Amino acid sequence: MSAAAQAAGVSIKAIRLWEAKGLVPPVPRTEAGYRLFTEDDVELLRFIRHAKLLNFSLDEIREILDMRRGYCAPCGRVAAILDAHIAKVDHAIMELHRRRRWLADALATAHECNHQSEDRVVGQIIKKAAAPN
Repeated sequence: MSAAAQAAGVSIKAIRLWEAKGLVPPVPRTEAGYRLFTEDDVELLRFIRHAKLLNFSLDEIREILDMRRGYCAPCGRVAAILDAHIAKVDHAIMELHRRRRWLADALATAHECNHQSEDRVVGQIIKKAAAPN
């Protein structure tokens, strides 16, 4: 299993998990119990790794693999999943920009209030930062 893991760029633990979750079908074993991975098996492991890099869940990957195994083109489903992931990333970016503005406002308040008492400054900074713009 370690040779297949190394060839696919994944950990042995990942292969075991993917087997347990049904993403990787059982592979033949030697008499000593070692798994005999084929090049197709290694390609499947690479596919799963690449899908994970695109933030696909194991359920989404299983769905795509099931479609492929059923000779159904999964392109439309893959596009829908990618579109949903892009929307989530866009939302996260927007939220991060909003938080950055709050932090910049809080920093500006901190610079403006350096002559006041510490308790008052901290209170003003937090109050201003907590108020949505």
